[in-house]
Amino acid sequence: MMDPLSSHASTDETPEWKRNFPAFRLIGGNVISFLGDQIYLLALPLIVLALTGSPLAMGFVAALERLPVLLQPLTGVIADRFHRKGILLLCDAGRGMIIGAVGVLFIRDTLAMWQLYSAALLIGTLSQLYHTAQFATIPQLVRNNELAKANSINTGLFQTAVLVGPGLGGILINAFHPGYALMANSLSFFLAFCAVSTLKIQSPAKDSRQKGVVEDIREGFSYLLQTKPILFTNLAMLFSIFGTTLFLTMMVFYMRDGIRLTVVEIGWVLSFGGAAAVGGAILTSILRKWWTYRQILFTASLIGGVSIIGFSHFQSFWWLVVMNAVGTFCAAIKSPSIVTIRQRLTPSQLLGRVQATSRFMTWILMPAAALMAGVISEWSSTEATIFLGGVIVVIASSFYLHPSLKTA
Repeated sequence: MMDPLSSHASTDETPEWKRNFPAFRLIGGNVISFLGDQIYLLALPLIVLALTGSPLAMGFVAALERLPVLLQPLTGVIADRFHRKGILLLCDAGRGMIIGAVGVLFIRDTLAMWQLYSAALLIGTLSQLYHTAQFATIPQLVRNNELAKANSINTGLFQTAVLVGPGLGGILINAFHPGYALMANSLSFFLAFCAVSTLKIQSPAKDSRQKGVVEDIREGFSYLLQTKPILFTNLAMLFSIFGTTLFLTMMVFYMRDGIRLTVVEIGWVLSFGGAAAVGGAILTSILRKWWTYRQILFTASLIGGVSIIGFSHFQSFWWLVVMNAVGTFCAAIKSPSIVTIRQRLTPSQLLGRVQATSRFMTWILMPAAALMAGVISEWSSTEATIFLGGVIVVIASSFYLHPSLKTA
Protein backbone atom coordinates (compact mmCIF):
# COMPACT_ATOMS: atom_id res chain seq x y z
CA MET A 1 0.00 0.00 0.00
CA MET A 2 1.31 3.46 -0.80
CA ASP A 3 2.42 5.78 2.00
CA PRO A 4 -0.63 7.95 2.55
CA LEU A 5 1.33 10.80 4.03
CA SER A 6 3.45 11.18 0.92
CA SER A 7 0.38 11.64 -1.26
CA HIS A 8 -1.15 14.67 0.43
CA ALA A 9 -1.28 17.81 -1.67
CA SER A 10 0.54 20.01 0.87
CA THR A 11 4.28 20.39 0.27
CA ASP A 12 7.30 22.00 1.89
CA GLU A 13 6.21 25.21 0.12
CA THR A 14 3.08 25.25 2.28
CA PRO A 15 3.51 28.06 4.85
CA GLU A 16 4.37 27.04 8.38
CA TRP A 17 1.41 27.21 10.74
CA LYS A 18 2.05 30.65 12.26
CA ARG A 19 2.10 32.20 8.76
CA ASN A 20 -0.53 30.00 7.14
CA PHE A 21 -3.09 32.71 6.37
CA PRO A 22 -5.12 30.62 3.86
CA ALA A 23 -5.72 27.99 6.56
CA PHE A 24 -6.62 30.75 9.02
CA ARG A 25 -9.23 32.11 6.59
CA LEU A 26 -10.78 28.68 6.02
CA ILE A 27 -10.95 27.96 9.74
CA GLY A 28 -12.12 31.51 10.43
CA GLY A 29 -15.00 31.09 7.99
CA ASN A 30 -15.90 27.84 9.73
CA VAL A 31 -15.92 29.53 13.13
CA ILE A 32 -18.30 32.23 11.89
CA SER A 33 -20.76 29.66 10.55
CA PHE A 34 -20.28 27.49 13.68
CA LEU A 35 -21.29 30.50 15.77
CA GLY A 36 -24.49 30.90 13.79
CA ASP A 37 -25.16 27.16 14.00
CA GLN A 38 -25.16 27.26 17.81
CA ILE A 39 -27.83 29.95 17.74
CA TYR A 40 -29.79 27.82 15.25
CA LEU A 41 -29.56 24.72 17.46
CA LEU A 42 -31.14 26.67 20.31
CA ALA A 43 -33.76 28.42 18.18
CA LEU A 44 -34.97 25.37 16.22
CA PRO A 45 -36.43 23.35 19.14
CA LEU A 46 -38.09 26.49 20.45
CA ILE A 47 -39.71 27.10 17.06
CA VAL A 48 -40.96 23.51 16.90
CA LEU A 49 -42.21 23.80 20.48
CA ALA A 50 -44.08 27.02 19.59
CA LEU A 51 -45.63 25.51 16.44
CA THR A 52 -46.54 22.05 17.75
CA GLY A 53 -45.58 21.52 21.40
CA SER A 54 -44.68 17.94 20.41
CA PRO A 55 -41.41 16.06 21.11
CA LEU A 56 -42.32 13.74 18.25
CA ALA A 57 -42.39 16.67 15.80
CA MET A 58 -38.92 17.69 17.01
CA GLY A 59 -37.71 14.13 16.47
CA PHE A 60 -39.09 14.18 12.93
CA VAL A 61 -37.38 17.51 12.11
CA ALA A 62 -34.08 16.22 13.51
CA ALA A 63 -34.44 12.95 11.59
CA LEU A 64 -35.00 14.78 8.29
CA GLU A 65 -31.97 16.99 8.88
CA ARG A 66 -29.84 13.89 9.46
CA LEU A 67 -31.35 11.74 6.70
CA PRO A 68 -28.90 13.02 4.02
CA VAL A 69 -26.14 11.12 5.82
CA LEU A 70 -27.25 8.27 3.56
CA LEU A 71 -25.82 10.32 0.67
CA GLN A 72 -22.35 10.43 2.24
CA PRO A 73 -20.69 7.96 -0.16
CA LEU A 74 -21.89 10.12 -3.07
CA THR A 75 -20.70 13.35 -1.43
CA GLY A 76 -17.25 11.79 -1.14
CA VAL A 77 -17.15 11.12 -4.87
CA ILE A 78 -18.27 14.71 -5.55
CA ALA A 79 -15.58 16.11 -3.23
CA ASP A 80 -12.88 14.02 -4.95
CA ARG A 81 -14.04 14.77 -8.51
CA PHE A 82 -15.07 18.42 -8.47
CA HIS A 83 -13.55 21.71 -7.36
CA ARG A 84 -13.78 21.77 -3.57
CA LYS A 85 -13.85 25.56 -3.34
CA GLY A 86 -16.95 25.70 -5.52
CA ILE A 87 -18.61 23.07 -3.34
CA LEU A 88 -17.86 25.04 -0.16
CA LEU A 89 -19.22 28.26 -1.67
CA LEU A 90 -22.38 26.58 -2.96
CA CYS A 91 -23.13 25.04 0.43
CA ASP A 92 -22.55 28.27 2.37
CA ALA A 93 -24.76 30.30 0.04
CA GLY A 94 -27.49 27.66 -0.05
CA ARG A 95 -27.70 27.25 3.70
CA GLY A 96 -27.67 31.01 4.23
CA MET A 97 -30.65 31.51 1.92
CA ILE A 98 -32.70 28.61 3.28
CA ILE A 99 -32.25 29.49 6.96
CA GLY A 100 -32.88 33.15 6.23
CA ALA A 101 -36.14 32.27 4.49
CA VAL A 102 -37.29 30.15 7.45
CA GLY A 103 -36.50 33.03 9.82
CA VAL A 104 -38.51 35.51 7.76
CA LEU A 105 -41.51 33.15 7.56
CA PHE A 106 -41.49 32.58 11.32
CA ILE A 107 -41.22 36.32 12.04
CA ARG A 108 -44.21 36.90 9.74
CA ASP A 109 -46.10 34.09 11.53
CA THR A 110 -46.57 32.21 8.24
CA LEU A 111 -44.19 29.29 8.77
CA ALA A 112 -45.83 25.89 8.23
CA MET A 113 -44.36 22.62 9.47
CA TRP A 114 -44.03 21.24 5.93
CA GLN A 115 -41.78 24.20 5.13
CA LEU A 116 -39.67 23.51 8.20
CA TYR A 117 -39.44 19.81 7.28
CA SER A 118 -38.32 20.70 3.73
CA ALA A 119 -35.77 23.22 5.00
CA ALA A 120 -34.33 20.68 7.46
CA LEU A 121 -33.82 18.16 4.67
CA LEU A 122 -32.12 20.68 2.35
CA ILE A 123 -29.91 22.09 5.10
CA GLY A 124 -28.87 18.58 6.08
CA THR A 125 -27.94 17.73 2.48
CA LEU A 126 -25.80 20.85 2.00
CA SER A 127 -24.14 20.37 5.39
CA GLN A 128 -23.11 16.80 4.56
CA LEU A 129 -21.54 17.94 1.31
CA TYR A 130 -19.83 20.93 2.94
CA HIS A 131 -18.19 18.98 5.76
CA THR A 132 -16.86 16.31 3.39
CA ALA A 133 -15.30 18.91 1.09
CA GLN A 134 -13.87 20.87 4.01
CA PHE A 135 -12.27 17.75 5.53
CA ALA A 136 -10.56 17.01 2.22
CA THR A 137 -9.41 20.64 1.83
CA ILE A 138 -7.55 21.08 5.13
CA PRO A 139 -4.62 18.72 4.21
CA GLN A 140 -4.09 20.82 1.04
CA LEU A 141 -3.54 23.94 3.13
CA VAL A 142 -1.58 22.53 6.09
CA ARG A 143 1.75 20.72 6.36
CA ASN A 144 1.44 17.03 7.19
CA ASN A 145 3.30 17.38 10.49
CA GLU A 146 0.93 20.18 11.52
CA LEU A 147 -2.35 18.41 10.79
CA ALA A 148 -2.95 17.45 14.43
CA LYS A 149 -2.36 21.04 15.51
CA ALA A 150 -4.68 22.38 12.82
CA ASN A 151 -7.44 19.94 13.76
CA SER A 152 -7.08 20.72 17.47
CA ILE A 153 -7.25 24.46 16.84
CA ASN A 154 -10.20 24.03 14.47
CA THR A 155 -12.02 22.03 17.13
CA GLY A 156 -11.06 24.50 19.85
CA LEU A 157 -12.38 27.45 17.85
CA PHE A 158 -15.54 25.49 17.07
CA GLN A 159 -16.02 25.01 20.79
CA THR A 160 -15.39 28.73 21.33
CA ALA A 161 -18.36 29.28 19.04
CA VAL A 162 -20.29 26.80 21.20
CA LEU A 163 -19.27 28.93 24.19
CA VAL A 164 -20.47 32.23 22.72
CA GLY A 165 -23.32 31.15 20.42
CA PRO A 166 -25.95 29.71 22.78
CA GLY A 167 -25.61 32.55 25.31
CA LEU A 168 -25.88 35.11 22.53
CA GLY A 169 -28.79 33.19 21.02
CA GLY A 170 -30.58 33.01 24.38
CA ILE A 171 -30.30 36.76 24.84
CA LEU A 172 -31.38 37.42 21.24
CA ILE A 173 -34.37 35.09 21.44
CA ASN A 174 -35.42 36.35 24.87
CA ALA A 175 -35.20 40.00 23.80
CA PHE A 176 -36.65 39.66 20.32
CA HIS A 177 -37.83 36.52 18.52
CA PRO A 178 -36.46 33.07 17.49
CA GLY A 179 -36.83 34.17 13.87
CA TYR A 180 -34.18 36.85 14.37
CA ALA A 181 -31.83 34.17 15.68
CA LEU A 182 -32.22 32.33 12.37
CA MET A 183 -31.51 35.58 10.52
CA ALA A 184 -28.24 35.85 12.48
CA ASN A 185 -27.39 32.27 11.47
CA SER A 186 -28.14 33.13 7.84
CA LEU A 187 -25.75 36.09 8.00
CA SER A 188 -23.00 33.87 9.43
CA PHE A 189 -23.10 31.64 6.34
CA PHE A 190 -22.73 34.60 4.00
CA LEU A 191 -19.74 35.86 6.01
CA ALA A 192 -18.20 32.37 5.77
CA PHE A 193 -18.87 32.49 2.00
CA CYS A 194 -16.79 35.68 1.78
CA ALA A 195 -13.90 34.07 3.70
CA VAL A 196 -13.81 30.95 1.49
CA SER A 197 -14.04 33.02 -1.71
CA THR A 198 -10.56 34.46 -1.00
CA LEU A 199 -8.86 31.04 -0.93
CA LYS A 200 -6.84 29.40 -3.67
CA ILE A 201 -7.80 25.73 -3.48
CA GLN A 202 -6.51 23.31 -6.08
CA SER A 203 -8.87 20.98 -7.87
CA PRO A 204 -8.46 17.31 -6.87
CA ALA A 205 -5.87 15.36 -8.86
CA LYS A 206 -7.51 13.48 -11.72
CA ASP A 207 -7.20 9.71 -11.73
CA SER A 208 -5.85 8.51 -15.09
CA ARG A 209 -8.22 5.56 -14.98
CA GLN A 210 -11.80 5.99 -16.11
CA LYS A 211 -13.96 4.86 -13.21
CA GLY A 212 -17.65 5.00 -12.52
CA VAL A 213 -19.32 6.39 -9.43
CA VAL A 214 -19.98 2.92 -8.01
CA GLU A 215 -16.32 1.94 -8.34
CA ASP A 216 -15.28 5.20 -6.68
CA ILE A 217 -17.60 4.52 -3.75
CA ARG A 218 -16.39 0.90 -3.51
CA GLU A 219 -12.77 2.10 -3.37
CA GLY A 220 -13.58 4.32 -0.36
CA PHE A 221 -15.30 1.45 1.48
CA SER A 222 -12.48 -0.95 0.63
CA TYR A 223 -9.80 1.34 2.05
CA LEU A 224 -11.81 1.91 5.22
CA LEU A 225 -12.31 -1.82 5.85
CA GLN A 226 -8.60 -2.54 5.32
CA THR A 227 -7.41 0.22 7.66
CA LYS A 228 -8.23 -1.10 11.12
CA PRO A 229 -7.67 2.09 13.18
CA ILE A 230 -10.18 3.93 11.00
CA LEU A 231 -12.58 0.98 10.97
CA PHE A 232 -12.71 0.54 14.76
CA THR A 233 -12.94 4.25 15.57
CA ASN A 234 -15.87 4.31 13.13
CA LEU A 235 -17.56 1.37 14.85
CA ALA A 236 -17.19 3.14 18.19
CA MET A 237 -18.63 6.33 16.73
CA LEU A 238 -21.54 4.48 15.10
CA PHE A 239 -23.01 3.54 18.49
CA SER A 240 -21.72 6.59 20.34
CA ILE A 241 -23.41 8.95 17.89
CA PHE A 242 -26.64 6.95 18.15
CA GLY A 243 -26.67 7.51 21.91
CA THR A 244 -25.57 11.13 21.65
CA THR A 245 -28.32 11.85 19.11
CA LEU A 246 -30.94 10.53 21.54
CA PHE A 247 -29.55 13.01 24.06
CA LEU A 248 -29.11 16.05 21.84
CA THR A 249 -32.51 15.74 20.12
CA MET A 250 -34.33 16.09 23.44
CA MET A 251 -31.81 18.17 25.39
CA VAL A 252 -33.48 21.57 24.92
CA PHE A 253 -36.97 20.05 25.23
CA TYR A 254 -35.93 18.46 28.56
CA MET A 255 -34.60 21.74 29.95
CA ARG A 256 -37.43 23.91 28.66
CA ASP A 257 -40.56 21.77 28.86
CA GLY A 258 -39.48 19.34 31.60
CA ILE A 259 -37.42 21.39 34.06
CA ARG A 260 -38.85 24.79 33.05
CA LEU A 261 -35.55 26.60 32.67
CA THR A 262 -35.73 29.98 30.98
CA VAL A 263 -34.38 30.44 27.45
CA VAL A 264 -31.47 32.47 28.83
CA GLU A 265 -30.64 29.72 31.36
CA ILE A 266 -30.68 27.11 28.60
CA GLY A 267 -28.32 29.29 26.59
CA TRP A 268 -25.95 29.46 29.55
CA VAL A 269 -26.00 25.68 30.05
CA LEU A 270 -24.93 25.25 26.44
CA SER A 271 -22.37 28.06 26.63
CA PHE A 272 -20.66 26.65 29.72
CA GLY A 273 -20.41 23.40 27.76
CA GLY A 274 -18.66 25.31 25.01
CA ALA A 275 -16.17 26.76 27.50
CA ALA A 276 -15.31 23.27 28.77
CA ALA A 277 -14.96 22.01 25.22
CA VAL A 278 -12.37 24.67 24.39
CA GLY A 279 -10.26 23.21 27.18
CA GLY A 280 -10.83 19.70 25.87
CA ALA A 281 -9.67 20.60 22.37
CA ILE A 282 -6.52 22.23 23.74
CA LEU A 283 -5.82 19.29 26.04
CA THR A 284 -5.82 16.80 23.13
CA SER A 285 -2.40 17.81 21.81
CA ILE A 286 -1.00 17.81 25.36
CA LEU A 287 -2.34 14.33 26.14
CA ARG A 288 -0.68 12.98 22.98
CA LYS A 289 2.70 13.52 24.63
CA TRP A 290 1.94 10.75 27.12
CA TRP A 291 -1.13 8.82 25.91
CA THR A 292 -1.93 6.85 22.78
CA TYR A 293 -5.03 7.67 20.76
CA ARG A 294 -6.47 4.42 22.13
CA GLN A 295 -6.19 5.65 25.73
CA ILE A 296 -7.48 9.12 24.90
CA LEU A 297 -10.53 7.93 22.96
CA PHE A 298 -11.57 5.20 25.41
CA THR A 299 -11.31 7.42 28.49
CA ALA A 300 -13.08 10.38 26.91
CA SER A 301 -15.89 8.22 25.54
CA LEU A 302 -16.49 6.44 28.86
CA ILE A 303 -16.60 9.64 30.92
CA GLY A 304 -18.72 11.38 28.28
CA GLY A 305 -21.33 8.61 28.43
CA VAL A 306 -21.48 8.80 32.23
CA SER A 307 -22.03 12.57 32.01
CA ILE A 308 -25.10 12.05 29.77
CA ILE A 309 -26.53 9.58 32.30
CA GLY A 310 -25.92 12.21 34.99
CA PHE A 311 -27.66 14.87 32.91
CA SER A 312 -30.84 12.76 32.89
CA HIS A 313 -30.86 12.51 36.70
CA PHE A 314 -30.40 16.16 37.66
CA GLN A 315 -32.86 19.04 37.56
CA SER A 316 -30.66 21.70 39.15
CA PHE A 317 -29.35 24.38 36.79
CA TRP A 318 -25.78 24.09 38.09
CA TRP A 319 -25.69 20.29 37.97
CA LEU A 320 -26.89 20.44 34.37
CA VAL A 321 -24.10 22.92 33.66
CA VAL A 322 -21.53 20.53 35.14
CA MET A 323 -22.80 17.41 33.35
CA ASN A 324 -23.01 19.15 29.98
CA ALA A 325 -19.56 20.68 30.49
CA VAL A 326 -18.03 17.27 31.22
CA GLY A 327 -19.68 15.76 28.15
CA THR A 328 -18.60 18.49 25.75
CA PHE A 329 -15.09 18.46 27.26
CA CYS A 330 -14.79 14.77 26.42
CA ALA A 331 -16.32 15.16 22.95
CA ALA A 332 -13.82 17.92 22.15
CA ILE A 333 -10.94 15.63 23.12
CA LYS A 334 -12.20 12.85 20.82
CA SER A 335 -12.99 14.85 17.70
CA PRO A 336 -9.51 16.08 16.64
CA SER A 337 -8.02 12.68 17.49
CA ILE A 338 -10.39 10.81 15.16
CA VAL A 339 -10.04 13.37 12.35
CA THR A 340 -6.24 13.27 12.54
CA ILE A 341 -6.20 9.45 12.41
CA ARG A 342 -8.28 9.52 9.21
CA GLN A 343 -6.25 12.27 7.56
CA ARG A 344 -2.87 10.74 8.37
CA LEU A 345 -3.77 7.26 7.20
CA THR A 346 -5.59 8.23 3.99
CA PRO A 347 -4.01 9.11 0.60
CA SER A 348 -4.96 12.55 -0.76
CA GLN A 349 -6.95 11.20 -3.71
CA LEU A 350 -9.11 9.16 -1.31
CA LEU A 351 -9.63 11.79 1.40
CA GLY A 352 -13.11 12.80 0.29
CA ARG A 353 -14.32 9.23 -0.16
CA VAL A 354 -12.83 7.86 3.06
CA GLN A 355 -14.23 10.76 5.08
CA ALA A 356 -17.63 10.42 3.40
CA THR A 357 -17.62 6.65 3.86
CA SER A 358 -16.65 7.10 7.51
CA ARG A 359 -19.43 9.61 8.04
CA PHE A 360 -21.88 7.28 6.31
CA MET A 361 -20.84 4.43 8.57
CA THR A 362 -20.87 6.46 11.80
CA TRP A 363 -23.94 8.59 11.08
CA ILE A 364 -26.21 6.09 9.30
CA LEU A 365 -28.28 5.52 12.46
CA MET A 366 -28.70 9.23 13.26
CA PRO A 367 -32.08 9.68 11.49
CA ALA A 368 -33.46 6.61 13.27
CA ALA A 369 -32.02 7.81 16.60
CA ALA A 370 -33.57 11.26 16.21
CA LEU A 371 -36.96 9.81 15.37
CA MET A 372 -36.66 7.26 18.18
CA ALA A 373 -35.89 10.10 20.60
CA GLY A 374 -39.21 11.70 19.72
CA VAL A 375 -41.12 8.40 20.01
CA ILE A 376 -39.59 7.41 23.38
CA SER A 377 -40.10 10.89 24.81
CA GLU A 378 -43.72 11.00 23.63
CA TRP A 379 -44.37 7.51 25.04
CA SER A 380 -42.28 7.80 28.22
CA SER A 381 -40.26 10.92 29.04
CA THR A 382 -37.33 13.01 27.84
CA GLU A 383 -35.39 11.88 30.93
CA ALA A 384 -35.69 8.22 29.87
CA THR A 385 -34.50 9.07 26.36
CA ILE A 386 -31.42 10.90 27.63
CA PHE A 387 -30.58 8.12 30.11
CA LEU A 388 -30.73 5.49 27.37
CA GLY A 389 -28.46 7.61 25.19
CA GLY A 390 -25.84 7.78 27.94
CA VAL A 391 -25.88 4.01 28.49
CA ILE A 392 -25.29 3.40 24.77
CA VAL A 393 -22.34 5.82 24.71
CA VAL A 394 -20.73 4.04 27.69
CA ILE A 395 -21.04 0.66 25.94
CA ALA A 396 -19.66 2.08 22.68
CA SER A 397 -16.40 3.11 24.38
CA SER A 398 -15.26 -0.55 24.37
CA PHE A 399 -14.55 -0.41 20.62
CA TYR A 400 -11.67 1.99 21.27
CA LEU A 401 -9.81 -0.80 23.06
CA HIS A 402 -8.98 -2.56 19.77
CA PRO A 403 -5.22 -3.31 19.55
CA SER A 404 -4.80 -1.48 16.19
CA LEU A 405 -5.29 1.85 17.97
CA LYS A 406 -2.19 1.29 20.11
CA THR A 407 0.03 2.40 17.22
CA ALA A 408 -2.37 4.73 15.37
